[in-house]
Amino acid sequence: MGTASNTSSSKTPAAGTGSHAATPSSPAVANATAASFASLTAKLDYLSPPDLEQVRQAYRLADQAHLGQIRNSGEPYITHPIAVAVQCADWKLDAQALMAALLHDALEDSGVTKIELLQRFGSPVAELVDGLTKLDKLHFNTREENQAESFRKMLLAMARDVRVILIKLADRTHNMRTLSDAPREKWTRIASETLDIYAPIAHRLGLNQTYRELQNLAFRHLRPWRYTILHKAVTKARSRRKDLIQKVQQEVDTAFANNGMDVKIVGREKTLYSIYRKMVEKHLSFARVTDIYGFRVLVPTVLDCYTALGILHQLYKPVPGKFKDHIAIAKLNGYQSLHTTLVGPSGINVEFQIRTEAMHLVAESGVAAHWLYKVNNPQGTVTGDWLGSKWLQSLLDIEDETRDAAEFWEHVKVDLFPDAVYVFTPKSRIMALPRGATVVDFAYAIHSNIGDHTQAAKINGEQVPLRTEIRNGDVIEIVTTAESTPNPAWLSFVRTARARSKIRHYLKTLAQTESEHLGEQMLAQALRAQGIEKLPDEAGINKPLWEKLLRFSGNKTRAELLTDIGIGKRIASIVAKRLLTLLTDRGEKPDALLLTRERYGADETVSQGSVLIDGSENASVRFAPCCRPVPGDAIVGYLGRGEGLIVHADDCAVALKLKRKDSERFIGVEWSDEPVRAFETEVVVTVTNGKGVLARVATAVAAAEADITHIDMDNDTAQEVIDLRFLIAVRDLKQLDAAMHNLRRTPSVLKAQRAKLIQ
Repeated sequence: MGTASNTSSSKTPAAGTGSHAATPSSPAVANATAASFASLTAKLDYLSPPDLEQVRQAYRLADQAHLGQIRNSGEPYITHPIAVAVQCADWKLDAQALMAALLHDALEDSGVTKIELLQRFGSPVAELVDGLTKLDKLHFNTREENQAESFRKMLLAMARDVRVILIKLADRTHNMRTLSDAPREKWTRIASETLDIYAPIAHRLGLNQTYRELQNLAFRHLRPWRYTILHKAVTKARSRRKDLIQKVQQEVDTAFANNGMDVKIVGREKTLYSIYRKMVEKHLSFARVTDIYGFRVLVPTVLDCYTALGILHQLYKPVPGKFKDHIAIAKLNGYQSLHTTLVGPSGINVEFQIRTEAMHLVAESGVAAHWLYKVNNPQGTVTGDWLGSKWLQSLLDIEDETRDAAEFWEHVKVDLFPDAVYVFTPKSRIMALPRGATVVDFAYAIHSNIGDHTQAAKINGEQVPLRTEIRNGDVIEIVTTAESTPNPAWLSFVRTARARSKIRHYLKTLAQTESEHLGEQMLAQALRAQGIEKLPDEAGINKPLWEKLLRFSGNKTRAELLTDIGIGKRIASIVAKRLLTLLTDRGEKPDALLLTRERYGADETVSQGSVLIDGSENASVRFAPCCRPVPGDAIVGYLGRGEGLIVHADDCAVALKLKRKDSERFIGVEWSDEPVRAFETEVVVTVTNGKGVLARVATAVAAAEADITHIDMDNDTAQEVIDLRFLIAVRDLKQLDAAMHNLRRTPSVLKAQRAKLIQ
């Protein structure tokens, strides 16, 4: 699947149809045994006879579907689905997953239909194969936004059924193992895709063995020369240090035997890619990478892990700062082990990982350990917290709140590379978050309601700003109030996908509610201009009326229609005229007196009544930055397409230009008698440059009880005369006039005027 049509899984015609025809001496014949079902059945002893027969039937269909197709290597194409199924069998996946693995390339290309799969193998298998087939055509380039949709589809498919991504990873692993058979020009794209997308997903789900193999194979094809040089260096080092490693193993074996401990000790070697990455990140030569070799110690119980640690620390001296307890505090992907680095013979550092067999199972197989555990312990159950289920569920939650592919990818990519920090709640509960997370991320990690109502935070008993990054071991307390709500500024510093999606969801919902309210107000006023006193409600006899209106507008609900009016996607006067027609058809007539009163003296371009502006509208109403009107200025409202209502001064050059081009999008707006806040406007003050001039200008503004919110000045401050640009917040035009009067009377001020585009 996945890259089947792009890597060594390329399909070519059968014998006699092209240059790739199989001959008696060809690799296809030599490897014919690999194409047989026997190579798979040896690993399926955990399946029941009926399940095994179902898998056999799936193999027969796949074999028939791929008959005559040859891989780039010259092998029969069926060897690829078998290899994928073998990997799935190693993870002890169920019969449905094995059947889907065998059939994952059979849909569409080979003439097999989803309906046929449904009839022969049931809905779960058909859905798995269908999901994998859709992923087959996805190509990723993580640096391009237009690929976000493909990434979103794959993550959501795996979130709904994790077997999808396990089969996909098995498929990608086999294709990477045989990538050398593919054309050289495809190596870079496929290897980069593997390193950027598939390896991180394998790591996030705890599939460490697959993660390491994918990284190494990608490195080998992305940097062939560096891979070869490093491989030779490691081989030489291995032979040089062979005696040393054997000596360490003998001494460790003896130490455990003397203490009567039954342990299993396995040597481990750092992967070439991780050595390469360490050399690049820390600017080290190969000779200075000291932790290439290590040992894994497997013991029966958790208590034995700590006993083994004590024995090792008695045998060799530990390196300070190189001990990590991932048993007490597991990694985000469920990994558990004790890590310690010891100074071995000849002063060589040797790393030891100590874990139980169960921990080893999860460490190597991650989320796939769910099936492995069920096979080994038929009566047992596996809790989902350490198998990546929380992360998978969070993908669905983020999708529900986002609905935008680029935003979804932005949220999720943070969680794919989690370098975790571990902190505590006041009740000593341990929380793991990505490095760089802030106290707001912590609040949302506890519960979205706590995040939404966060007002303040304390770290280790001391109050801190909300943007403070948390550190290992911090005890964090969140202070909430019912009145507190998410601040858009939080988006500039939160780190986790959960926090970012929750904040954006809240702000979008708030903006939608405000836009709906504005749209209702605008439609009601437009209807008054047509002679109808009130906007009909949605209940009772008016329900059919709204259904007809929604069919006309193309909206699904009344709320959606009103929101569209509020954000400028629909014109209130057009909707009002249609609504009037429907009311007239029902027998209602416009009120002639109201019609006369509404139209008397109205501007010819304004036929929707007037909207009152008091400053409480937030996201649904914006004040144009070109003229920045304040209460007392004559104003007009422009319904930008999808931008909501934009308020301009009526003599603003931008507004006048828009009115000539798009007059039907203008509506009447008026200031409320009692605005609820101050409004910003821009003032340009020309001054004679000199000592203390800025302080005198600021004092003049303050004397009028106005606030300066921003200052800009000319870059060349050596000039004799310079312009100072202020944003000042005032209640109304009267207060602005008082501030301007004070400015003009100030020594050193040559001129003071509002910065407006006037035509």
